[in-house]
Amino acid sequence: MEGVLLLNKPAGMTSHDCVARMRRLAKTRKVGHTGTLDPDVTGVLPICLGRATKIVEYLTAATKTYEAEVTIGFSTTTEDASGEIVKRQSVQSPISEEKVKHVLNSMVGTIEQVPPMYSAVKVNGKKLYEYARAGIEIERPARTITINELVLLGDVHNEDNLTKFQFRVTCSKGTYVRTLAVMIGEKLDYPAHMSHLIRTKSGNFKIEDCLTFEEIENAIENDELQSKLLPIGEALYDLPKLIIHDTLAEKVKNGAVLELPSQFKDIEVGVPIVVYDHDDRCLAIYGKHPNKLNLMKPTKVLLNEA
Repeated sequence: MEGVLLLNKPAGMTSHDCVARMRRLAKTRKVGHTGTLDPDVTGVLPICLGRATKIVEYLTAATKTYEAEVTIGFSTTTEDASGEIVKRQSVQSPISEEKVKHVLNSMVGTIEQVPPMYSAVKVNGKKLYEYARAGIEIERPARTITINELVLLGDVHNEDNLTKFQFRVTCSKGTYVRTLAVMIGEKLDYPAHMSHLIRTKSGNFKIEDCLTFEEIENAIENDELQSKLLPIGEALYDLPKLIIHDTLAEKVKNGAVLELPSQFKDIEVGVPIVVYDHDDRCLAIYGKHPNKLNLMKPTKVLLNEA
């Protein structure tokens, strides 16, 4: 069994929990996820099975889309609804829709973001959440992220000295949406936290194409799980693609260095080139040679049987 399973992750499970459950259900150790979601977060979590575990890193690099709710009026230790309240400030005057839209628009583009203390980012060899659980707060290096879209969804609700609204964000890998909610609050001059989050898209994978664990279990009972998995080649379709003839395919299966086709002469070193045969089977992932720029070398050989 191999391919990419699009899981609609339920609340209350870590991404690691989801992988462990899929190992039991699919009866294989070769399972990996393509981007961590916090336990309270639901939505798109691509899971790689079998030989597809070799392409995890290429799916992780994709942009993500989320729909989130931010609550203005108090902040928490974890920057989401699961944490303890840190600071509270009542919203005395209603925050207008126009002001919210202005703040959201101001954050589109390349911006700096400091990862939250409750995160898996490593500093000096330890994960930040390990420091946080020990009651230690340390300086975290800011990271550059890209916000492609940040728009208001629905109305702005002002009641009980709090303001709540939902937004959709499309962003680069490494973006913390709960930190984004805190940053929105700061621009509105209030403490804030993320009160709900769902990932609706990861790369080209959409939530409407995802399966729940119940649907996965039903597919296994009916011996239909393999048919629910995306083939490796299809999962990589948004990356640069090269189709080769059968003679060259044998060299690719053996990991040969090849001449770089003219259409890729301007491609940057490190950008993956996915190689397919004429039967649309995904054979390997190549990249421009770092020293001999007229050549390309294999990064991953995915199909090497004769």
